[in-house]
Amino acid sequence: MYEAVTVSPEQQALLQSFQRDMKLLVLAGTWCGDCVNQCPVLQRIAESSPRIELRFLDRDEHPDVREELAINRGYRIPMVVFLSEDFVEVARYGERTLSIYRQMAAERLGPACPVGVIPPGPDLLRNVTQEWLNEVERVQLLLRLSPRLRQLHGD
Repeated sequence: MYEAVTVSPEQQALLQSFQRDMKLLVLAGTWCGDCVNQCPVLQRIAESSPRIELRFLDRDEHPDVREELAINRGYRIPMVVFLSEDFVEVARYGERTLSIYRQMAAERLGPACPVGVIPPGPDLLRNVTQEWLNEVERVQLLLRLSPRLRQLHGD
């Protein structure tokens, strides 16, 4: 999947324009299909900005984190915790983007029946990449506009 993920020149320019350092802590699992499809997107985004530090934690090796990040009483992954430069939690996002849920609903809530694990097509992958980028940008703007960080950086 990593080879299939691309960040467009416009997306790279946006990521290069970031002014605040941010840390993304991703709870994931190598056995998880959603992680296999989405974590390479996060990796490409992080590689495109020197302001993003990305770390992965294995869900099963960190049960305390798994419990803290449970959604709807489920241990869903990948889950991303966005942290400021000084490790203050800013946001959480996961485990699937809206495009993925829309596709799942179309496949599973109608008369069609899924036949197996199929890698996302280029349109879905492009949409998922943009949705993750939108969330990263939202957190970057939150950090940039933070009164606490603006005072700290004098801007």
